[in-house]
Amino acid sequence: MRRPNCNSVWQSCVLLLFGHFLYGVYGQVRYSVPEEMAPGSFVGDIIKDLGLDPKRLTAGKARIFSAGGREYVELDREKGHIVIKERINRELLCAGVASACSLSFEVILENPIELYRITVEILDVNDNSPAFSRGEITLEISESASTGARFTVDSAVDPDVGINSIQSYSVHPTNHFTLKTQSRSGSGKNVELVLQTPLDREKQEHLYLTITATDGGNPKRSGTVKIHIIVLDNNDNAPVFQKDTYRISVPENSAKGSLLVIANASDADTISNGQIGYYVEHTTPKIRDLFSVDPSTGEIRLIGDLDFEESAIYEFKIQAKDQGGLSDSSDVIVEVTDVNDNAPKMTLMSFSNAIPENSPPGTVVAMINIQDSDSEENGKVICSIDRSLPFKIDSSLTNYYSLVTDSELDREDTGEYNITVTATDSGRPPLFSKKTLNVKITDVNDHAPQFEQELYNAYVMENNSPSLSLFSVKAHDADLGANARVSYFILENDLNASPLSSLVSINSDSGAVYATKSFDYEQLKSFTIIVKAQDGGSPSLSSNMSVTIIIQDQNDNAPQVLYPVKSGGSVVAEIVPRSADVGYLVTKVVAVDVDSGQNAWLSYKLQKATDRALFEVGLQNGEIRTVRQVTDKDAVKQRLTVVVEDNGQPSRSATVNVNVALADSFPEVLSEFTDVTHDKEYNDNLTFYLVLALAVVSFLFIVSIIAILSVKCYRWRRERMFLKSGANLPVIPYYPPLYADVGGTGTLKHLYSYDVCGTTDSRKSDLKFLRPASQSVLNVDFSGTRTVPKQNRNTEGLDVSAEQKPPSADWRFTQNQRPGPSGAAATPEVAMGTGPWPNPPTEAEQLQALMAAANEVSEATNTLTPGTMGLSTRYSPQFTLQHVPDYRQNVYIPGSTATLTPNPQQPQQALPPPQASAAQPEPPKAAQTPASKKKSTKKDKK
Repeated sequence: MRRPNCNSVWQSCVLLLFGHFLYGVYGQVRYSVPEEMAPGSFVGDIIKDLGLDPKRLTAGKARIFSAGGREYVELDREKGHIVIKERINRELLCAGVASACSLSFEVILENPIELYRITVEILDVNDNSPAFSRGEITLEISESASTGARFTVDSAVDPDVGINSIQSYSVHPTNHFTLKTQSRSGSGKNVELVLQTPLDREKQEHLYLTITATDGGNPKRSGTVKIHIIVLDNNDNAPVFQKDTYRISVPENSAKGSLLVIANASDADTISNGQIGYYVEHTTPKIRDLFSVDPSTGEIRLIGDLDFEESAIYEFKIQAKDQGGLSDSSDVIVEVTDVNDNAPKMTLMSFSNAIPENSPPGTVVAMINIQDSDSEENGKVICSIDRSLPFKIDSSLTNYYSLVTDSELDREDTGEYNITVTATDSGRPPLFSKKTLNVKITDVNDHAPQFEQELYNAYVMENNSPSLSLFSVKAHDADLGANARVSYFILENDLNASPLSSLVSINSDSGAVYATKSFDYEQLKSFTIIVKAQDGGSPSLSSNMSVTIIIQDQNDNAPQVLYPVKSGGSVVAEIVPRSADVGYLVTKVVAVDVDSGQNAWLSYKLQKATDRALFEVGLQNGEIRTVRQVTDKDAVKQRLTVVVEDNGQPSRSATVNVNVALADSFPEVLSEFTDVTHDKEYNDNLTFYLVLALAVVSFLFIVSIIAILSVKCYRWRRERMFLKSGANLPVIPYYPPLYADVGGTGTLKHLYSYDVCGTTDSRKSDLKFLRPASQSVLNVDFSGTRTVPKQNRNTEGLDVSAEQKPPSADWRFTQNQRPGPSGAAATPEVAMGTGPWPNPPTEAEQLQALMAAANEVSEATNTLTPGTMGLSTRYSPQFTLQHVPDYRQNVYIPGSTATLTPNPQQPQQALPPPQASAAQPEPPKAAQTPASKKKSTKKDKK
């Protein structure tokens, strides 16, 4: 029994495998179309039948894949229609197959990969007429043939199937013969002529018949063959084959010329009627190309190449005929056995040559169709890859394999894979085929930039120039492209209420950090910034790194002398008794340097001295000590210049002058230092302030003159008005509030416990201080301001800011010196402010009273200030004699050419008449100090 040829046309066998679908197939559709349709003819609408989105076909790059390689249909993506691409001939597509003929293919969609199975059944059309292999058949029949004898003739062949195949045979004329058909194994029929009436060679030696084969199509088609019958003389026995059917099994790789079988027939007749000839009946061209029959021996040999994959079985009929025209036939069935002569064929249906590294396991990389034309074990295929790779092979459908990821991928570890897919069959020996797929792993931004260190220290010298490059940071990103493009930023933060961007900046591309200002070590020694490295991925990744910028010191600051303090208005003198021993500690120069390290290492040297053999300075501690015994020949006033030098490169220095007094008594020291002039440097520093003060005083003087003139004019007008009216009104004197006596003593309300000895010459005034015996520092202020050393200041917590400065003794008035009527002393009533003056005051008296009141108001607004020297921590009031105005001195009286002065030797021409001025006593003279006496004596000698 013949079996269908499933290897020659695999599409017809795919229908048997539908039960083996796995998860890789999402749907299947079956269509039926007749053969011979014109190209472009509609087959089916897969959008409607599969329920697909029309956009999915375009986005998924839908296409048709046919395992056979030849595509008879194509896909219209825009419409979603399957149409005929090439005219289909069913007889060529399914040759020798009488059952249903179909072709199968897959519609493949990508992103994600989807697979749909489409089967198109090809319907037969009656486009072929029955045909006989020969146009005329010659038969030799003996006249003695009995009624009912059968004579085989060639049957017709119709490639169509079903109702379109041959349905009936007919013979014409029917005088002697009828036609009988009989189905045989396979798809053909045996056609035999049956003798109805005896033949008579003597009456009719030649007979002519026509056999017609008719199919069942609409319209019907037919084919004819001419039968020429030659009537022979008597032949009693027909040849007879030993077997009705010869079945032969032949490997497909059998060589040409191989003997397949010997068909043997026997004939009981003798002589010519017993001679048998062998012939092949109604053969197809393919059978004639593959097999041959020896006419005399009946040997059937292979003369062509067999191919199991093309056809697994061949059938034909062999005929044995004697000389008398009698014959017999037997069927020959050649079964071709499979040999493993075909390696698996691999077809790449879909392939993504680049996949992202974050693809999850199970991501489809490629779909492969593998076909092996061999059968049974020879056609069983095993698909495999290298197990060390992070991929695996899954079978989603028979003969279909998917290459999928088996684990997580890392592009930074492996950027690409060469995957060799091997398909091996199960034959002996096995055959295999290979295909290498190059899969590139695309980068995903899964790595943040990494710095070489988590903490950096950068050093920069102070006084740097702005825009100086401090250092560079570098971060590496294992990703590629934009994912590895690193940009650098400084995270905003504040340092001492100032943003870090005011200190440094960074180049976002190179990572170079620049200073935006000049640093000062003394103000800022170090600071920390956070540098952020960010890649260009989406989303971007970043990492931070801390950079500590350490500012290094430069020797840009000279030493600063803390003691002795430089003063432009006073002289600080260290007193050394003449009885001091060798090594006596005179004082100590104290200096600091705000720099650090060796830039702040200070050394002290004696630069100049009045007597260099008397003093020395400690190199490290700055102590000034005597190096020999002080003698009486040594000058009282000693001046030392000490240089303080740091250890920087180059070094910086500062100088300080130290005044030393060699004396055993205070007055002696005071007299030596009263004529000390100010340092030129100090005077130079005061030039600006003196000019400014002169301008201010000039302005105030002009304003005061204008005010005085205004008041005077106003009073003059009032007096004129009083004189004209003849009125004799009393004049109420004006007294400043602080002029009232307390207990009739004539002193101020506030008491001061300071002993002041002063003269009208402020440069020669003496101050007498009570100090402890250990006190060896004298402060003498030659600007007219007297300060009390801090050691002598009280510690009772006196609120000196609330105390007023006592008025100068030069302008204190006794009871009889107060301003009053010209030429008369003030009465108690007038002194207490209860009675009018007896006589109107003169202009000079009014002006004197006005100035005294103004001075009192000015004195009331002043407060005590601390002392000018910083050797102790106690405060004392400050007495500035030159700041106390003496309104009896240098007072300009309008309309007069004289001034008031307390000196009795100078005439007071601007005072009232002699009788009035004689009544006023002279002010008391200030007591002279020993120092003033000494100075006056010296002047007298001169």
